[in-house]
Amino acid sequence: MSTSEVSGKPDYSPVSWREYFDQMEDVNVGPADSRDVFRIYKAGSDGPLLVLLHGGGHSALSWAVFTTAIASRVNCRVLAMDLRGHGGTLVRQSDDFSTQTMSSDVANVIRSCYGETPPPLILIGHGVGGAIAVHTASNMLLPTTVGLVAIDVVEGSAMEALHIIQNFLKGRPKSFKSMDHAIEWSVKSGQIRNLESARVSMVGQIKRCEVEEADTVEQATPVTDVVVERNEEFYDQSYVNDKENAASESVYKWRIDLSKSEKYWDGWFRGTSNLFLACNLPKLLLLSGINRLDRDLTIGQMQGKFMMQVLPPCGHAVQEDRPDKVAEAVAAFLLRHKFSEARRETRSSNSFTR
Repeated sequence: MSTSEVSGKPDYSPVSWREYFDQMEDVNVGPADSRDVFRIYKAGSDGPLLVLLHGGGHSALSWAVFTTAIASRVNCRVLAMDLRGHGGTLVRQSDDFSTQTMSSDVANVIRSCYGETPPPLILIGHGVGGAIAVHTASNMLLPTTVGLVAIDVVEGSAMEALHIIQNFLKGRPKSFKSMDHAIEWSVKSGQIRNLESARVSMVGQIKRCEVEEADTVEQATPVTDVVVERNEEFYDQSYVNDKENAASESVYKWRIDLSKSEKYWDGWFRGTSNLFLACNLPKLLLLSGINRLDRDLTIGQMQGKFMMQVLPPCGHAVQEDRPDKVAEAVAAFLLRHKFSEARRETRSSNSFTR
C-alpha cells in the first residue's frame, strides 16, 4: 500500500505492465522492407491461448488486471495486443481501421508468434475489439479458434450510440499536464471506474510529448506539428510551468485521434449480431446491462445459441471496471467447455481478490 493510500488519498501514479504480464514484445508482420510492428503482452506458459482485443482508444493494457484474475482461476496463456493505430503498435497505414484489415492483423500476429498451428485459441474482444474478434472467427482466419467471447458489443445499441461518440470525444480533455492527472481524470470522469486498472492502462492511452514552442501547457493543446513523442516507458512526473522555461515543458496527449476513424464506425458493428450467432463455436456474451441486447441477440439467446451474463453495474470498460467478475465468467465458460482446467489452488474457492 502506498503512502498516499495510507493517508487516505488515492494514488494516481502509473504502474508498470510488468506487475501483470510476463513479457512485452514487438512483433514484426509483413515483408522485410515494409514491416508493421505490433506491440503485444504475454502471460502464462500452458493451456489454451486467450487472444485479448481491446476497445477503441484503449490498448492491450486494459486487460492487465483481468489477466492476473483469469490466470489465478484457470490454466491458460494470454496474448493481449495493441490494435493498429493504438498503444505501442506502429503500422504504415495507421488510419485503416476496416474490420477486414484489423482482423487480418490479429491473424498475422498470431501466426508470427506461433506459426501455422497455434495452440487452441479463444478470441476475447471488448467493444470494437469484440467486433474484430467476431469477424476474425466468422472468416475462419485462425483455424485453431475453439471459442469466442464478446464483451459489451451489441450491434443494435452500438449503432444507436454512434452519434454520441463524437460528442464524447469533443468533451474530454485534449491533453494533460502529467500522467498522474490523466489517471485521476479517467477515474473521476468514470471512463475507468477501477483505480488499479486505470493506473496501468492509461499509460497505453496517452503519450508524453515535448512542446518545442514557447507555449504554456494550457496553450499547447492546438499545437500538432511541433510535438514529438518520447519513448520512455515511465515518465518524469514533474514539469516546468515557467514561461521562460517553456521550451522544456511536456504535455500528455491521446495516442490516437479516434474521431478520424469515424468513417469505419458503421462497418465495425453493422451485421455483427448475425455474424456472432452464425459462428459455429461455443460463444459467450458479457454485457454491462440487459438493455444492451438487440432483437437478433435476444432471439438467439432464447434459442440457447450462446452463453450470456449481465455483469454488475459498470461502465463500458467492463473488463477494467469489474475484472474479477469478467474473469469469473470467462473461467466458467472455459471450464464448461473443457477448454481449460481450474487452477489447483482455486478449485476449493472461487473468491479471488487482488
